[in-house]
Amino acid sequence: MLQPSLRYALRAASLAAVLLLPALPLHAAGNAMDNAVARINSGIHSASQVALSPDGSRLAWTQTDSGGAEIRVAPLQQIDGSHRITAASSMEQHCNESDPIWSPDSRSLAFLSDCAHPGAQKEIYIAPLDGAPARQLTALHGYVQAPAFSPDGSKIAFLYVEGSSRPAGALAAQTLPSGVIGEDSVEIQRIASVPADAAQPSSPTYVSPADLHAYEFNWSPDSQSMAYVAADPPGENNWWVARLYIQATDGKPKAILNPSTVTGPLHGLQIAMPRWSPDGKTIAFIGGLMSDQGVTGGDIWTVPSAGGQPRNLTPQRPTSSLWIAWAGDSHIASVELAGGDSRLIRLALNAPSNGEGVARVEPSPLPLPGSVGGGLPDSSISATANGSLLVFTASSFEHPPEIYAARPEGAKQLVQLTHWNNGVRPAWGQSMSMNWTNGGFHVQGWLLLPKDYDPAKKYPLLVEVHGGPAWAVMSRWNGGAGGFSATAFSALGYFVLMPNPRGSFGQGQAFTQANRKDFGYGDLHDILAGVDAVEARYPVDPRRVGLAGWSYGGFMSMFAVTQTHRFRAAVAGAGISDWRSYYGENSIDQWMIPYFGASVYDDPAVYAKSSAINFIKRASTPTLVVVGDRDGECPAPQSFEFWHALRDQHVPVQLVVYPNEGHGFRDPAHRRDVLLRAEEWFARYMPPNP
Repeated sequence: MLQPSLRYALRAASLAAVLLLPALPLHAAGNAMDNAVARINSGIHSASQVALSPDGSRLAWTQTDSGGAEIRVAPLQQIDGSHRITAASSMEQHCNESDPIWSPDSRSLAFLSDCAHPGAQKEIYIAPLDGAPARQLTALHGYVQAPAFSPDGSKIAFLYVEGSSRPAGALAAQTLPSGVIGEDSVEIQRIASVPADAAQPSSPTYVSPADLHAYEFNWSPDSQSMAYVAADPPGENNWWVARLYIQATDGKPKAILNPSTVTGPLHGLQIAMPRWSPDGKTIAFIGGLMSDQGVTGGDIWTVPSAGGQPRNLTPQRPTSSLWIAWAGDSHIASVELAGGDSRLIRLALNAPSNGEGVARVEPSPLPLPGSVGGGLPDSSISATANGSLLVFTASSFEHPPEIYAARPEGAKQLVQLTHWNNGVRPAWGQSMSMNWTNGGFHVQGWLLLPKDYDPAKKYPLLVEVHGGPAWAVMSRWNGGAGGFSATAFSALGYFVLMPNPRGSFGQGQAFTQANRKDFGYGDLHDILAGVDAVEARYPVDPRRVGLAGWSYGGFMSMFAVTQTHRFRAAVAGAGISDWRSYYGENSIDQWMIPYFGASVYDDPAVYAKSSAINFIKRASTPTLVVVGDRDGECPAPQSFEFWHALRDQHVPVQLVVYPNEGHGFRDPAHRRDVLLRAEEWFARYMPPNP
């Protein structure tokens, strides 16, 4: 969820009091958490960024080890016989290489590599499969991502932020502001390209204009145009009002869809993942209420590439589409979330419809193992040119990550291609998909039982609330709600409930939109009803129930302790305590309009209604608060305000501010410190073995 400008005077005055980052003593609790995490991460072999060659014969992927990240390639039928593709001068040189993409003829592989600038600038290289050395194509000075070949193989386009070393967006640590705010140092991500046959490294040619921030793009089948999602700068704030553009590579952009002005159910919502049909006549995309760019979920839509009225192919479908690809001119394949389950479906666009504008979903969706790519399938799923074969990574709470292949048509086959982790067993307890009802809604969540569960014993329960709110906890190896480690707490002897309350993906747009103007009320009641369901079924000690969450989950942790005394302890990561002050502190206020219906200046009451600070007198739950000092989504002053208020109320509270961290912590030492402090906090107030 959610990004910032901080209250720097407050921060400077207070850091000395709350920037508490000494090395934690290796007490029994810390040792227990470290040991649990070590067991969880031991012996796992995994891959990411899989890329299937267009002819379906070979697979490339990114593989990470202690020396960095490398590209591996293998015949699809002999994954274990892989070899390295690299820009390194020798196989002994370690680089960080990623984002493999195949040339349309399946004979070459392009990728990003920092071999020429170790630990710094990445460049685009291309390597033939005949063993010849990789050739550097670019001479860049900025952040590069998402390379893509043109269908004719002549060019490679990519997203590029010139002069920047960080991703463009709210999740990365915010650049400290200086100069004229909102005018100086505004980073603009553009689409750029280079010739794929360049003999020498060259500077890129820009495709998209300097006054548009591009988020994602897709080549037209004739290689002459692009479809892309873009907005006016600043890009990290304006994705929520982004438009869909069509542009010839030598022309000017034309907006063919603006959700801010379109009529119908797409009005005011977000669009993502544009995909050009093979015949060039149609653009498919996912549209819906989304709270973070890159975290995609919603209905499947199409719009004519010449412009026109968008068409919803899946209205009222009680699922959320996470990924799409064309499978010929008349079919679309999609990975969707249905409740807590991932599955592959195929839509027939030209078949007899079951309603105006509605595509027919072919029968027998193909269940997928757990979740694809950890729940963000766009970077972990790849398809042949005709969409007849898909390859992806997947895992679940019960099964470690492996690579799978699936056919979305006909018999809908699913084949496991790798068996790297045969024999690896979870270091945590059994997982269960829980279902309950509240307020007329069907709610799903995941429950981890304590390791070595004994039904004759009483256990504590930890509730972890996911970020978003437009997201969902899915079954995945070493997964959880984000920010903390559900699996580690299960290994330490806790029940862990990860609910998907209203506002989450997985049950259609009505469910995702059900917490608009209602943060902390219906969704909190869904969570509490889930606690009731667990307590009714399992031996939970009601005096040892805790709450934790990050981002939207951090808000929920702050708000819940002002609404109920159900929780014995809480940990709030990167939370929001006062939506009114937050509106003026963050730099992504555009996301709030779809959720609150108006700006805080037009309707302050709706923001006040969900602000924990307005109910702080009710709070008595001991709370640990953690945040990064450069968090662009949930500014640190929100945590300062909550800490200050609880301290004034004489409620046990501790605030820890982590230096140079954004919304998602990157420093492994800081991530470990958060886990140790959270484990120590819960062990103090609701220990697994009292």
